[in-house]
Order: sequence, then structure tokens, then C-alpha cells
Amino acid sequence: MTRPYRGVFPVVPTIFDESGRLDLEGQKRVIDFMIDAGSHGLCILANFSEQFMLTDEERDLVTRTVLEHVAGRVPVIVTTSHFCTDICVERSRQAQQLGAAMVMIMPPFFGATLRVPEAGIYEFFRRVSEAIDIPIMIQDAPMAGTNMSAAFLARMAREIEHVSYFKIEVPGAASKLRELIALGGDAVEGPWDGEEAITLMADLDAGATGAMTGGGYPDGIRQIIDPYVAGRRDEAAAAYARWLPLINYENRQCWLLAAKALMKEGKVIRSDFVRHPLQPLHPETRKGLLEIARGLDPLVLRWGL
Repeated sequence: MTRPYRGVFPVVPTIFDESGRLDLEGQKRVIDFMIDAGSHGLCILANFSEQFMLTDEERDLVTRTVLEHVAGRVPVIVTTSHFCTDICVERSRQAQQLGAAMVMIMPPFFGATLRVPEAGIYEFFRRVSEAIDIPIMIQDAPMAGTNMSAAFLARMAREIEHVSYFKIEVPGAASKLRELIALGGDAVEGPWDGEEAITLMADLDAGATGAMTGGGYPDGIRQIIDPYVAGRRDEAAAAYARWLPLINYENRQCWLLAAKALMKEGKVIRSDFVRHPLQPLHPETRKGLLEIARGLDPLVLRWGL
């Protein structure tokens, strides 16, 4: 795929065995499934990848393993977020060297109260941009607790060379996307939807050109995006209504555990282990997730059988 990148770029879960060690063979199977399921591209080491559970050495190993296994089949976005500018710069430089198509970065934050003002955020992204030659996606998410106005994001798009993609997943995402597109113009190469696609139709109507969703059912998200892009909005809306119960279950009930539960059920992976202090799904929650999924028959439930 050539730029601008568009379509479905789901987050790849990080796979562990039952003892909590990286399962690299399972990781490769997940990559193959997600590509077979229609992903236009992939994102690794995001929050839904449990990036906050990995050592630096594990991050490097996952990055190398995934990029080597993808081998150019689809573009791969590598999340390189860190509070420290120099560490984020080094992570981003390394991701580019290994073959990343883009890096995704949250604004610097730490804990419940430590935030950086606009001037510091601007300088943070400017320094990362100067260190690399691939696009930067700014992840505008509630987790950061950092308010970045559409005007500020558009200013960075216009003034910082590689800042050109934006994953908007804050309340009122559609309104923010509209304002960002209006203010940023051509500098906003990729206004994208996030938050597991729970606001996907509204965001597409606002001008979103990409969706970064959970990794369990890219084929289902394609059923929404493909007809929308082709001008068949009614068909897209019907597909959205059909898949929304599963999207809602992932977004509101299961969080990052949904993709792993679906992948284990479909024998894509052997284990859906999450590292402590995260807790496994309650059996009744898992049951509800799988009941909804079976009614939709996503590829994930058949791929490994």
C-alpha cells in the first residue's frame, strides 16, 4: 500500500504462553490471520498490545519478529510512545530502521497528574520528526489525560514535517475530526477513527479515512468500511448495526482481552494469557462475547480449525 494509508489497521495483540513468556510462533500466526482477514495494515505495541507489560528487550524482539514475518505484505505501524523525548526518538528511529511504515505516539504523560504543556508537546513531536523520515500518528486518547485541541493538532500537522496522521478516540471524536480536517487541510494526511470502531459510522461521516480497531475481526470492520468508501452508505450502516454488539462487547466489557479470547476459541493461538495485574475474562463475559461472535461468523472462529 502506498500513502496515504487508508482502511483497516487493527492493533495486534502480544501473545504469551501460559507461563507468561512471549510466544513468538503464536505471534506469527496472529499476523497471518490478521492479514488473511483483510487488514490493510497492522499496528503493534499499542495499548491493546499490552505494551505497558513488556520490557524494552521484549519490545525489540516483538518488533523484529513481526516486521520480519510481515515481510512487506502490509504496512506496519509501530507504537513508540514514551514520556522521555530522547527515548521516544530512539524507539522511533529504530522502528524505521527495522521497516516500520509509521510510528504512533501518545503525548508525554505519566501517572495521574504529570502532564506536559503545549510548548513541550510541540517540541517533543518536533524532535521525533527530525529524527525519522516516516509519518508520525498522534494518538489522541483519554488515557493520556492530555487535552490537545483540534487547532493545536492542525498546527503541528502544518508545521512539523512528519506529523500527518491522527487517531482520534476522545469523546466527541467526529466533531474533532471535522474541525481537524477543516483547520489542517492537506497537512492532515490521515484522520483516523479509534476506540475499537464504536463511533466508526459517525467518524466516517466526519471524514475519517482509516480505522484502528481491535484485532479480532478485521473482516467485520471491512464490511463497514468497504461499502462506505464505495459510496454505499446504507450498506455500511447496516453492517455497522450488525457488528455493533460485538464492537460494544469489546469496547465496554472485554477491552484488550476480546481479540485474544476470539483467537484462542478459533485456535489461532494456544493461550489468551494476560500478564498480572490484568485479570482473565470472567467465564460469563467470555460466554457472552463468543455467543455474539458466533452469530456473526468472523473468520477468527474458523481460521485455525
